Amino acid sequence: MAANKVVLLDCHFSMFGMRARIALAEKGVDYEYREQNLFDKSALLLEMNPVHKKIPVLVHNGKPVCESMNIVEYIDEVWKNNNSSSLLPSDPYQRSQARFWADFVDQKVRLFIYYLFIAPILCRKRMWLKKGEEQEAAKKELLDALKLLEGELGNKRYFGGDSFGFADVALVPFYTWFYAYENLGNFSIEEHCPKLIEWGKRCVQKESVSKSLSDPHKTYEFIVGLRKKFGIE
Repeated sequence: MAANKVVLLDCHFSMFGMRARIALAEKGVDYEYREQNLFDKSALLLEMNPVHKKIPVLVHNGKPVCESMNIVEYIDEVWKNNNSSSLLPSDPYQRSQARFWADFVDQKVRLFIYYLFIAPILCRKRMWLKKGEEQEAAKKELLDALKLLEGELGNKRYFGGDSFGFADVALVPFYTWFYAYENLGNFSIEEHCPKLIEWGKRCVQKESVSKSLSDPHKTYEFIVGLRKKFGIE
């Protein structure tokens, strides 16, 4: 691998990988994309991320950078002079808030996905959708988190104000999974969080976002395909 080469080890449907792709697109960075099979991990992925053995991994100058928001911040710092605005604000307080809400997304929205969708596949148990009270509790937990995010967004165009930034990058990949959540969970996010849906549509109008996100319907088909593969009804 060439010393100055930029390589992204990723999976097309990963919302975490989408974060890295958006950041690279925002900065106009040329890179090589290497699709990874999550069920048959490549030797390069295991070499570059021996601790967690997961995507995404950004390889720059032959050195790996792991964990999606860490990758986003690295990209923002390394390519800060690429004729693009910074994803993180220059003001210390605003920067701390951007990091806080990005972490909130990982702590709340990310955990819901693991609970309701990923864990059943990994465990190969018939738990694809929690039934009754458990399913309703999981949906309520997600909607409560999204309502808090909508409250933080308020009437702003983006979480940081007029400019697309760090917290937006953290959340917008999940927007492409909303269609799957709603269909598999039988509920409407827009009914509860209309401003957040408007924000998502606004973000997708950006070329850096639209070309980095997977299609919601294909994401849904991908999840259904995994469901069938592991015999989860």
